[in-house]
Amino acid sequence: MTDQKIILTVNNMSCSHCSGMVQKTLEAISGVSDISVDLAAKKASFSIQGKNLVDQAIDAVTKAGYPAALS
Repeated sequence: MTDQKIILTVNNMSCSHCSGMVQKTLEAISGVSDISVDLAAKKASFSIQGKNLVDQAIDAVTKAGYPAALS
């Protein structure tokens, strides 16, 4: 299975601590890799192995306090 590149719009990020929290939240999900969080653009990009991980990533980031949606 090939990895799929995902880009999320992430709201409520206002500092490097926020982007770090989003990064750590995504790192905690097995099957998510190549994570990049852009604070200025309010985006997070990553690769996944399996479509069900998109919803899991969105839910995890949102529950961490940063409402997320597919870009």
